[in-house]
Amino acid sequence: MSDILEKAAAELNDKVSASDFDSTAKFAITDHGSIILDSDGARVGDEDTDVTLSADAETFEQILNGEMNPTSAFMSGKLSVDGDMGVAMKLAAVLA
Repeated sequence: MSDILEKAAAELNDKVSASDFDSTAKFAITDHGSIILDSDGARVGDEDTDVTLSADAETFEQILNGEMNPTSAFMSGKLSVDGDMGVAMKLAAVLA
């Protein structure tokens, strides 16, 4: 299992634990795999979710570190969204 995925899942758990995010989301990280985020927290996996956000590892790291706004990443084409845009917006608020 990728260290990048484990680290990202841990960081997502820290951010989501203080929020009321109640949907399901998948972060698909190019060449590494996926992280699932739901009411149980974040974990490495590849299940069906309400929304899938896809980007390379560098973009995800910048989003998690607060160096890049998720909305800006989407608008610049560095982050793609497939599925429920409302869920993606709720998640962006959690990550900001």
